[in-house]
Amino acid sequence: MGRAYEVRKASIQKTGAIKAKTYSTFAKEIYLAAKKGVPEIESNVILKRMVEKAKKAQVPSDIINRAIDKAKGVGGEDYHEVVYEGFGPGASTLIIKTLTDNVNRTVGMVRAAFNKVNKSLGVNNSVSYNYDYLAIITFKTDKEEEIFGCLLDAGIEPTEFENIEGELTISLHPNDSNKAKDIIESINGPTEYELDEVGMYAKDEVELNAEDLEVFDKLYKLLDEIEDVTEIYHNVKGRD
Repeated sequence: MGRAYEVRKASIQKTGAIKAKTYSTFAKEIYLAAKKGVPEIESNVILKRMVEKAKKAQVPSDIINRAIDKAKGVGGEDYHEVVYEGFGPGASTLIIKTLTDNVNRTVGMVRAAFNKVNKSLGVNNSVSYNYDYLAIITFKTDKEEEIFGCLLDAGIEPTEFENIEGELTISLHPNDSNKAKDIIESINGPTEYELDEVGMYAKDEVELNAEDLEVFDKLYKLLDEIEDVTEIYHNVKGRD
């Protein structure tokens, strides 16, 4: 099973996540999906799939609807996706994804988190060149060969394609994700995705000594407590 799959599945299965932050993150993601295209669920495939993910995460309908209404011009917020790259203790690196309506506030809070552990932010691509940008989807199927052939026929070449006990995991370029799902559902019928994530995955992991690991955990916690931070990716072995 691919490492990226294991990392994301472990992360999703955490039970201590704060619902308020989950709701806020989905609201911002839905807003962006609606803002970038038509703010109607049935006319915007990216928005439709984001709403499906939100419902699976038990995000209340009123939060979903308010986010779409804001994209239609009801409300003053205007969110932007901003990604930061930084250097942690030892050879650790981090990529921090944020959704914010105030970039100056967010970068100040992210930089402060690094400063508190005497570490620093990097410039664009100072870290990300050591990560792969992937979409990962997992679902149950007994039609692995047919799906694989149709993906190739459509010009989609998965970087990972593995079926374990009827559960198929596919890693591919994020631009191909929606097209791949259309193909999967045309073959597999209505499909529930156990995993449906897009993210940055380290090409190589590093091990930290006890002292550096303590600093890394503190930095991760500081970043995770920032409301505008939606995802944190890193290269530290043994840490989700």
